[in-house]
Amino acid sequence: MAMIIMLLIGPAAVFGQGGEYRIGEGDLVKITVYDNPDLTTEARVSGDGKITFPLIGEITVIDMTANEVEKKIAGLLQEGYVIKPQVSLFIAEYKSRKVTVLGEVAKPGLVVLKGASSLMEVISDAGGITPNASDVLYIQRKIIKGGDKKEKTEVSVTVDLKKLFEDGDVTANAPVLDGDNIYVPRAAFVYVNGEVRNPGAYKITKGLTVLKSITVAGGFTPKAGENRTRIIRSTDKGEVTLKAKMDDLVLPDDVVLVPESVF
Repeated sequence: MAMIIMLLIGPAAVFGQGGEYRIGEGDLVKITVYDNPDLTTEARVSGDGKITFPLIGEITVIDMTANEVEKKIAGLLQEGYVIKPQVSLFIAEYKSRKVTVLGEVAKPGLVVLKGASSLMEVISDAGGITPNASDVLYIQRKIIKGGDKKEKTEVSVTVDLKKLFEDGDVTANAPVLDGDNIYVPRAAFVYVNGEVRNPGAYKITKGLTVLKSITVAGGFTPKAGENRTRIIRSTDKGEVTLKAKMDDLVLPDDVVLVPESVF
């Protein structure tokens, strides 16, 4: 539980007060000084966390918020260059904070975080969830704990996609941080064949029984031998055929076979 809480409050280490983004390596910043157009500068943050600004030279900006950099530059300009400078910084490109989104999303791969980002925003940037997605996703995050002896450990949190997208549960819309790995697994399916109206593969939901599987497949046809329904199941010892009760729970990759009535 403690680790889950750390996962949810972790953004404090990456974003400043009020959720402000902290500048990182590779970000492109645009800086303007009011009434001094010649000082307008676009600069990309170098590997050592610095940018070069007119009159001042190199400035370290990494892990600072835009407001902190504005104050820093204003203070340096005030030392004999500009009277009461009004500095504005805009982040033109976010390049330093990324997460990996894999599995059942339309565009798996790296997603660049644009400031304080939520799970829904990241999934949207990855093209959304595919129809074959499971009902849950997993966020894996490396966190540092300990005092003098820093120790990295990995925590994992399961997010209910129904709560996230259908129920509007804000607690499911977790903050996402740099370096997170988000995995959306493929759903488990049951295959319903034989004398049903719509044979095919159907996503397994919690508590899905043989009867419910047949119901989502359109129900029995008039020719169905309901009492002869079988489950074909793969096991460690090979494929087995089981007599099905209507309240039996189905397992991933089960085949529910409804034969034709003998009458």
